[in-house]
Amino acid sequence: MRILVTGGTGYIGSHTCVVLAERGHDLVIADNFSNSSPRVLERLERIIGKPVPMVEVDLRDRAAVSALLAEGRFDAVVHFAALKSVGESCQQPLVYFDNNISGTIHLLQAMQDAGVKRLVFSSSATVYGDPDTVPVREDAALDVTNPYGRTKLVMEQLIADLSASDPAFHAAVLRYFNPAGAHPSGLIGEDPGGIPNNLMPYICQVAVGRREKLSVFGGDWPTVDGTGVRDYIHVVDLARAHADALDALVREGHGFTVNLGTGQGVSVLQLVQAFERASGKPVAHEIVARRAGDVAAVYADPSLAERLLGWTAELDVDAMCRDAWRWQSMNPEGFAEKD
Repeated sequence: MRILVTGGTGYIGSHTCVVLAERGHDLVIADNFSNSSPRVLERLERIIGKPVPMVEVDLRDRAAVSALLAEGRFDAVVHFAALKSVGESCQQPLVYFDNNISGTIHLLQAMQDAGVKRLVFSSSATVYGDPDTVPVREDAALDVTNPYGRTKLVMEQLIADLSASDPAFHAAVLRYFNPAGAHPSGLIGEDPGGIPNNLMPYICQVAVGRREKLSVFGGDWPTVDGTGVRDYIHVVDLARAHADALDALVREGHGFTVNLGTGQGVSVLQLVQAFERASGKPVAHEIVARRAGDVAAVYADPSLAERLLGWTAELDVDAMCRDAWRWQSMNPEGFAEKD
């Protein structure tokens, strides 16, 4: 298929481009580099073996998005483009509403006008808020606790309403838990701007000497070692799920919503210890006070993804740590470095 990948130079988008290309799809990336680097395109070409066409566009530019879809003759869209920091969304909610929600509305309008009827959407387990029970199933209550999560929920609702209005429009909504790791080549990986919001890149930056130490928020949670437990999923497994979801949309002829996780909870200290084993580097850390809004344990029930997509996570925490460290050690300053 010919596929438009919005946000395709970002962390998860770039890894998904690799899998889609390996499966023979014809890709075009749309991105504005607001949270990624143009250097990703060079790295993708080295991994895939050929350049990936790219259009620099902001989804809030309705005319440009409409022109891209009208001219592109796409069979499907995989939609990653969004701002994604929980903390930043609390400080700048209107920026998040404008970018994530307005951009998605313009994309959906352009798809409708161009007759593009398949969408794979990058959602998040943040739509569950603080779940009542774990593991979390897709029918759990939706209760967002921050503006970022609210944008993802509204984007899901926009997609659901469009699907209800047009029986030919089919969307796969993929709710990620905690992506981690990097491509095994070490050429692409997670490169957050500023101070990392996610645990794995922070651990990597401590190990490589860019950060002094890791702050572990709370050591008195009711968990295996007192630290918070989350469901970490290798970004390569996550990327594979997008290609599988695209196949399932064609095969099943209807849309669906699935969790993407391993179903296994890993504590902060367990992840630190796994990283130390994989890298041979100590990770300086200290236990500090809990953060407001944090919860003890959240992990997925991924059984629906297995039934619908034939997908299960294959790579474990040790593989995530090895690949994340390979990426970080080969690229101490991320994509800012020269090849």
